[in-house]
Amino acid sequence: MTALALALSLLLLVIATALRAGGASLVSTPRADALHDAAEGSDRAATVAEILDDRSRIQPAIGMVHSATLVAAVLPAGWALAVDMDGFPLAVALTGLGVAVILVGDLLPRSVGRRSPRTLAYRLAPILKRAVAIGGRASNFLLEEEDAEEEIEQDAQDREEIELISSVLDFSDTIVREVMVPRTDMVTIRENDVSDLAVDVVVEHGYSRLPVTGEGFDDIRGIIYAKDLLRFLDEGTAPEAVSNLMRPAYFVPETKRVSDLLSDMQSGKVHIAVVVDEFGGTAGIVTIEDLIEELVGEIVDEHDTEEAMVEVADDGSLLVDARMAVEELSELVGVELPDEGWDTVGGLVLGLAGRVPHEAETFEVEGVVLTATRVQGRRIAQVSVTPPSK
Repeated sequence: MTALALALSLLLLVIATALRAGGASLVSTPRADALHDAAEGSDRAATVAEILDDRSRIQPAIGMVHSATLVAAVLPAGWALAVDMDGFPLAVALTGLGVAVILVGDLLPRSVGRRSPRTLAYRLAPILKRAVAIGGRASNFLLEEEDAEEEIEQDAQDREEIELISSVLDFSDTIVREVMVPRTDMVTIRENDVSDLAVDVVVEHGYSRLPVTGEGFDDIRGIIYAKDLLRFLDEGTAPEAVSNLMRPAYFVPETKRVSDLLSDMQSGKVHIAVVVDEFGGTAGIVTIEDLIEELVGEIVDEHDTEEAMVEVADDGSLLVDARMAVEELSELVGVELPDEGWDTVGGLVLGLAGRVPHEAETFEVEGVVLTATRVQGRRIAQVSVTPPSK
């Protein structure tokens, strides 16, 4: 079954490659040349001339069919990989699959097609004609007339197609602060604790690596690995101080781009980094899994539990996890909420209050009513959101 799925992916990738190369060759072919060759008896040149009669349809139509075929090519192969892998190896394999599909199914055939105008267009004329017909009907069905006119621009269509497929890999604008686990959610262990206690913490929370603190969160001394604890237990020796088993910590600024950090962590074989703010204090931690999830989406393992970021209360208001991004809440309620100076809904409420609010304390911004429904110490955990009345 796995071999059949891979064969299907390969077939669809070949079709997508042909569509991309043929489409690039087609738009580089002057219609006058096609008409001339058709007059000399070339049936395929006549087909190309017919397609080129309305150039505005070519890019949106072929682009839609090509994109759909490329996505369809990834699915069977992705399923086949998921059968044999899970966790981090699966994420890496899916990332490699995405890169290969973009190169083989889009970028390389585009270059080949532009270097071979007419030749490839004539050879692939039948499949290109069908693609234009299918894509044209789909475009008319899915797009409004105004959107369809915007899709006409040839160069813009090329860029949109690349961005659509490569967006899963392009996360260069995201900084570490946006994906890290904040210090309020960190689970740590002190350097003078013994190994037995460290094992209990690992088992209780399900983490394979824990930051080791000295005098507090802003004094990270190292990282303790669960596998080092297990190796120590296997030896059957007496409990040891965590400070004797920990490894050096890897520190990164919270403004570092996640794309750069992923590259650094991969090359340095580092799995967890301590994030520091501009004052040198600990802002949080980030793992290589957090970075991979920015590429491929949430990776759920046996220790993860599903936590809803938004719940609908009985009165119709929204109960929102305070860690939700302000941008996401803005999209949810249909109102542009201020996000300068903070990233999360909890940060927005703190900014409006100017202090740590009390539970049930209410604030209003842009017609949206925000209520701190759960406050844990100096941290807001949950916020009730009432959108503006229509």
